[in-house]
Amino acid sequence: QVDQSTKLYDRTGQVLLYDYNRDARRSVVPLSAISPHTINATIAIEDSHFYEHGGVRLASIVRAIYADLLGGALSQGGSTITQQVVKNELLTNKKSVIRKIHEWVLAIKMEQVYSKDQILETYLNNIPYGGTLYGVEAASEAYLGRPANDLSLAQAAYLAAMIPAPSYYSPFGTHKAELAARKILVLDRMRELGF
Repeated sequence: QVDQSTKLYDRTGQVLLYDYNRDARRSVVPLSAISPHTINATIAIEDSHFYEHGGVRLASIVRAIYADLLGGALSQGGSTITQQVVKNELLTNKKSVIRKIHEWVLAIKMEQVYSKDQILETYLNNIPYGGTLYGVEAASEAYLGRPANDLSLAQAAYLAAMIPAPSYYSPFGTHKAELAARKILVLDRMRELGF
């Protein structure tokens, strides 16, 4: 279970009167209430082999280790969406080899217990989008003024582009050109994958 915002609507249930949020603005929605564009854009840029692996991708791990050895620091990700769910929901963000091994083991176990759609739904409802915004529904409403099931292809690409550094890529910030360039990267990756 995750914390959600407490929302008060008018008697029609359509007009939001108050949104009481303490530490997080989040509205958990089922995967069916998220635009297919958003799902595809996120998978394309974050983990294009999501539906094919068992929680970890050996090729990504080897690439990240190689880059880390050349760079002299633990800077590369190489994490699958499942690993990101494990890290964000069960572990800490502390970078260490032991934590990474725990992440791999738990990601494999998670894939054995939960369906891919359950893992993806958890991911999309919990990823940070800057400030107190968590989950694609809250981000969609805050940045684009519409629910996550009503996003166009370009809007979905913008949200997916923000994931690695939501405060840096914020559409309200000073890095709009970088966000636009990353959105193009997301769209190019979607095209490559047939999305």
